[in-house]
Amino acid sequence: MKKIFILILPLFLGGFLFSQKKPQKKIAKSPVAKFNYHEEFKKISDEILTHGTAYDNLAELTKGIGSRFSGTAGYTKATEWAERKLKEAGAETIWKQNVKVPIWVRGKESLQIKTENGEWKNIRMLSFGNSEGTGGKDLVADILLVQDVTELNALTYPQVKDKIIFVNYPIDQTIVNTVNAYLIAAKSRLLSASVIGKKGARGLIIRSLTTDSDDTPHAKQIYYEADDKTRIPAVTIGVKSADELERLLKKQSVKAKLNMTAELKGETVNHNIIGEIPGNKDSKIILLGAQLDSWDFVEGAHDDGAGVVQCLEVLRTLKSLGITNNHTIRVVLFANSENGGNGRDTYAEYVKKKEEKHVFALGTDAGGYSPRGFSLDMPPQRRRLVFEWKNYFQPYGVYDFDQLNATQDVSPLKKLDIPLAELVVDTQRYFDHHHSVEDTFDKVNKRELLLGAVAMTQMIFMIDKNW
Repeated sequence: MKKIFILILPLFLGGFLFSQKKPQKKIAKSPVAKFNYHEEFKKISDEILTHGTAYDNLAELTKGIGSRFSGTAGYTKATEWAERKLKEAGAETIWKQNVKVPIWVRGKESLQIKTENGEWKNIRMLSFGNSEGTGGKDLVADILLVQDVTELNALTYPQVKDKIIFVNYPIDQTIVNTVNAYLIAAKSRLLSASVIGKKGARGLIIRSLTTDSDDTPHAKQIYYEADDKTRIPAVTIGVKSADELERLLKKQSVKAKLNMTAELKGETVNHNIIGEIPGNKDSKIILLGAQLDSWDFVEGAHDDGAGVVQCLEVLRTLKSLGITNNHTIRVVLFANSENGGNGRDTYAEYVKKKEEKHVFALGTDAGGYSPRGFSLDMPPQRRRLVFEWKNYFQPYGVYDFDQLNATQDVSPLKKLDIPLAELVVDTQRYFDHHHSVEDTFDKVNKRELLLGAVAMTQMIFMIDKNW
């Protein structure tokens, strides 16, 4: 017995002393959620799908006001409408922010082509936004087809001089994500009037950037370089016309007759329209942003009337459900997105100057189609926090949180280290109508539009309660 006790005692004492040096940690209890998020999501969805006003508001904006291009009376009417609608949605503070915008007037425009022995034939076209015109005079020149950057780089100045360059550069239909396909095509040097102009050309014609196969032209904004000695006019034509023109050029020479009265007439002041519900906990800001302007020839239903009315719907829903927001929920409806971007730059400068603390900024500019997720342009640690909420969103068809881009209107805020996001929708039809006369109210499905507002409201709710 004595030996056994001697053997056991050191073990007992060793264990006792060891336990004194390294006491076992208590297992922390899991934090109790303040909300049943599944129930909160259902309340938001039910409210919007049964009482949502976004579709009716979109009808007012597109059919009642119509085109709302920067520097026009249509945009002024849109700002007055937006102020009224923000108040109806529950915004407690509403104000206007001055934005300098260009006054660009499209005027009259026409494009004709003629083969060697043929007659002049009219081609549907649209001038690039902010493009120089021809002064109302006919610009007649031979057309030179260029199909890729390598070919363009190989052309000499004498080969290009005094020609109108035609670029038949299609969107890659094999890329399933149409936004990516569009951005790849849009960023091509082939479509730059400055690049073409420096080669000695007198004008530029491009194939419209669209996934459709019809003959509707789709607008594009022009960018001239500061050192351009001559700013050449640029136009876009529909897909069918582009393919027909290429077939002709491969067989024979073709001339173009371009006539445009387009011109810039200085600047004026438009406004970003801003409305918010103050925070009950602090003055930190959660931003919702969409562009209020449209092109000068179209209702702008998907681009971006849908985003405007969805932002309004978020405010209305939070108020209707009596949800107390911790942070300030702010809506900014941006001026001059289509032909300049001055609205978004002005807002970003304001935030920097005022040193306002923004917790999060959510943009929407991809149309009123079925929501599929949110792109997250933010640090990895912030992305991981959002990933944890996936299960709450999935019952609403919202599952894609892997994309990284954010809409242009909130993108300047990235320089201020503000986490950004964008509503991701099913865009397979978006570029059929984008920047064309086809972007009208009848192309928007009410339920899809409301479901987008549901997803946005749910995301804003989660950010407000957890960040």
